[in-house]
Amino acid sequence: MAKSPKNVPRSAPVDAAHAARLLSDVRDATLAGRPARMAPRPVIEQSWGRVLRGGVDPEHAFRSGLLAPDEVLRRRAESPLRHVLPVLREGLLQVADAAHHIMVIADPEGRVLWREGCAPVLRKADGLGFEPGADWSEDAVGTNGVGTPAVVRRPVQVFAAEHFARSLVSWTCTGAPITDPRDGRLLGVVDVSGPLETMHPATLSWVDAVAKLAEARLRELHQGSLERLRAVAAPVLARLGERAVVVDQDGWTVAVTGMPYTNRIALPKSLSTSRRWLPEIGLCSVEPLADGWLVRAADEPLPRAATRVVLDLGRSRSWSVTVSGGAGSWSRELSPRHAELLYLLAVHPSGRSAAGLAGDLFGDPGRTVTVRAEMSRVRRYLGGLLEHQPYRFCEDADVEVLLPDDPRDLLPHSTAPAVTRTRASTARP
Repeated sequence: MAKSPKNVPRSAPVDAAHAARLLSDVRDATLAGRPARMAPRPVIEQSWGRVLRGGVDPEHAFRSGLLAPDEVLRRRAESPLRHVLPVLREGLLQVADAAHHIMVIADPEGRVLWREGCAPVLRKADGLGFEPGADWSEDAVGTNGVGTPAVVRRPVQVFAAEHFARSLVSWTCTGAPITDPRDGRLLGVVDVSGPLETMHPATLSWVDAVAKLAEARLRELHQGSLERLRAVAAPVLARLGERAVVVDQDGWTVAVTGMPYTNRIALPKSLSTSRRWLPEIGLCSVEPLADGWLVRAADEPLPRAATRVVLDLGRSRSWSVTVSGGAGSWSRELSPRHAELLYLLAVHPSGRSAAGLAGDLFGDPGRTVTVRAEMSRVRRYLGGLLEHQPYRFCEDADVEVLLPDDPRDLLPHSTAPAVTRTRASTARP
């Protein structure tokens, strides 16, 4: 667990008031379309561009549209972040309270689920609509310490007039995304916020470190649950004389017999005990086993493989691939890296070598080991729909890519050279 430092800086080692005035001038000039004295930081400038294109009103009040209390409770009960509240509280809350900050935890949509910390600051947050059930996504509020880290998938500190909304320019917010350590899926954002005079540059590293501790704890919890299910599954599989696999509720494999090991099975969102077609196995029967599923391969001929692939990149915080055809339909949410890879394969139908993809992703054709490892993971769920030497979608796959309304919002988290070139090529002069 993170240990709270004994001494917390109460003021920033910079002239916060002067910096806030300068940023206010930059913000006002940018929103008015005038040349500014200096350019905002790239992460802020890109965020301002996104929210301006999205039509967010910087003068809008954000106290409407709260979720009902029972909906907040429902989301809390379903959020994986409920399991790491002790980690986040121990790592952040004591220091945040002493430094006149509050800790805020939001879900992937930017909805505030938990909020704790300094009582006077909590009251100020109430006046801003920064309260449980509020929508603090970039689409709703503009640039801020909850919504912006959710989009760019990295820690961000938003100081004073770097906020898009005028009502927030007296605040500093520092947020870090928390992702599922199993597949990179965004689980939410943890944010530390307070009056701008309490800003300290070290807050960014501190919040990021605690977010990583939370991810490590989630990894431990998952491994523990797999071990418990494996203890139940092993004797069951030992008695079967057929191809079978036991997976947890999310499709993660715990034990297998008579077939190659697959790290994860793509399960339909609604799963019953009827016969199913699953992409990694084919036709099979499914039955509950402890906190998971026993999946047994059928001996009947398998349906024709699915051939339609829809890559949905139209949203700013989550992306997915859907495969459908005569054998059925299934979807999978994509990690940021897999979204990048599948986009690059989709726009290069003739294929890309490992070196070419390494150059596209990292600007370094030598990083082929990383590319091959990631492509191996992608092929675990797309299977025969992908070819290699070079990497490409197979000829029988009908691939459709759903893009954002504005191409400049394509994969906003991505720093891959090929993606940033695409965004830049669509920017207005």
